[in-house]
Amino acid sequence: MTTSRWASFPELTGLDVHDMLALRCQVFVAEQRCAFREIDGRDPEAVHLLLRGGDGRLEGTLRVFAPDGHDGAARIGRIATAPHARGRGLGHALMREALAFCAARFPGRPVDLSAQEHLAAFYGGHGFSVVSPSYLEDDIPHVDMRRPA
Repeated sequence: MTTSRWASFPELTGLDVHDMLALRCQVFVAEQRCAFREIDGRDPEAVHLLLRGGDGRLEGTLRVFAPDGHDGAARIGRIATAPHARGRGLGHALMREALAFCAARFPGRPVDLSAQEHLAAFYGGHGFSVVSPSYLEDDIPHVDMRRPA
């Protein structure tokens, strides 16, 4: 059984931060072979979703940023599922929770994300549309996507 928990950065335990960074490095740095600055200094500004399995291992994570300015969008990022937990729909569960959180916390605001281009259809299934041309980020084609309020 998977449990979920939302936490601001100060509410995260040392184990939470360790597991979150380890999972993100495993997915984005090791699996995708991207040498980039995983610790980007933005985690303290975000609210984090952690999905843990019944054994306590972190199975998925993402972070949400509040909208910038009066008509800005909320932003979802660093969406990652653990290799040992894939194939069970956790990516969809992460997105459903993130969108419900954004709707409750930032009503009437759109939600943005930067998607690896090959995942555009996945995010499209959650109401997002491509709003930019393709661009390279860490040598991986990406597109900006937005979900209207």
